[in-house]
Amino acid sequence: MLTAIAWTALGAVLLFTFGGEPNSQVRVFWLFQPPLDLLLVYSSWRVYQIATGPIRRYWRLQTIGASLFFCGDVVQTGFALIRQDQWSTAGGDIQSTCFAVGLGLIIVGMLIHPLPGRTARESLAFWLDSATVMVGGAVVAWCFAVSPDHQDKNASLVGSLAAGAVVLTSAFAAVKLILSGNAPMHKAAATPMIVAAVVNAVGLFVAPPGAHDSFPPHVYVIRLLPSLLIAMGPRNQEILARFDETAFGSRRRRPYSLLPYGSILVVFVTMLVVLPNGLDTRLWGVVTGLGIIVALVVARQLAAFHDNTSLIDQLREHQERLSHQALYDELTGLANRAHFREETTTALDGAAPGTVALVLVDLDGFKAVNDTHGHGAGDLLLAGVAEKLRQSVRSGDLVARLGGDEFAVLLRDCTVRDAEQTAQRILRSMGDPIEVGETAVRANASIGIACVGEGDDDVRSLLHDADIAMYTSKHQGKGTWNRYEAGMVLSH
Repeated sequence: MLTAIAWTALGAVLLFTFGGEPNSQVRVFWLFQPPLDLLLVYSSWRVYQIATGPIRRYWRLQTIGASLFFCGDVVQTGFALIRQDQWSTAGGDIQSTCFAVGLGLIIVGMLIHPLPGRTARESLAFWLDSATVMVGGAVVAWCFAVSPDHQDKNASLVGSLAAGAVVLTSAFAAVKLILSGNAPMHKAAATPMIVAAVVNAVGLFVAPPGAHDSFPPHVYVIRLLPSLLIAMGPRNQEILARFDETAFGSRRRRPYSLLPYGSILVVFVTMLVVLPNGLDTRLWGVVTGLGIIVALVVARQLAAFHDNTSLIDQLREHQERLSHQALYDELTGLANRAHFREETTTALDGAAPGTVALVLVDLDGFKAVNDTHGHGAGDLLLAGVAEKLRQSVRSGDLVARLGGDEFAVLLRDCTVRDAEQTAQRILRSMGDPIEVGETAVRANASIGIACVGEGDDDVRSLLHDADIAMYTSKHQGKGTWNRYEAGMVLSH
């Protein structure tokens, strides 16, 4: 690589040395191309030997394409050495044909390289972005390489088309490497090749307007640099792949791209450049390209709109799922302790005495079920009890699992008599066995009730009263009033 850099630097020195002698400058320009092409061929071939799968296929096509570059440049070098009165860097028919075919193979390699893990809508968005940049490249190529108003008189039609293809392919390569997330090369290899695309475009702009017999030395140097940069990409890839066979371009792709907007900017700048020349074929090309780009960007935004709508729906579902997990017990689907306390606090706010009640339900012998039949059976029993509780209360009441085998019911707008009747319904429902696997288990429960009294009752005090009532029920085995004025106990 250092040799290639030194070789290019020597070519630049000679191009400046022969300044004012365009025939010699053209000869130097073409003489320094084939060695750089050889580096490109060799490095691409080495990567091809190391790579596997679709990546190996891409590098095989690039090796063939690079070989065609080399053949065409060798032929053009021979012509440059024997011809006189040369000044243009445009290639002849043979060089341009080899270049166009080689470039076509590389384009095919890019097109057929897979884009795994994409939905149909994501693939559509990718191709819309790619098409936008391709149209931008086509506009630049039309204005500065292909259009009748700007064609080099010494260049053949094939050469002009090939020059335009450079811009198009460079633009497409940038899109493929940046957007795909599955590029067939590492970013260390892609970077110099993308820079080569930029330098290629600059090389079209730097030629003085109206030049017809010579270029300044810096124009030849700028047009020579892409050959070095393109060769450096595969060389970097070869070095990386030599030590790491996975050193290719698979990486996280971004959900958005600014490249289409960059393409719009490039077309606008191009229009500002050609606008002073009046209404000609170049300006019509820019206007047409701009219209196509706007249509593609609108289509891309519509696709993004649908993606965003889908994403919002997914986020809403995720938020609802998280909210449900934060408020409800995962096993039984009942409200959890935090949700129960929050709802009870709201119900107690300004409640009149005897209008709100809490019912605590504690299963008797639950540990024995777990120990005898296993935790799976215990979970089935808890789920069965939760269903019985839901069926035993009114639609406006809230059933919760406070933890373990302890449940609670918030009774709104109910009297002490209503609370007792609800507790009796719960006890009667417990009389029906619950299917636990292949065994029917009868759930015994102790129940404590606490109602809002005259004092400033809150969640803690009511839970405390109901808890003591429930434990009194558990120990005495019958329903009795306890020492708490608003408490009662029931057992089953």
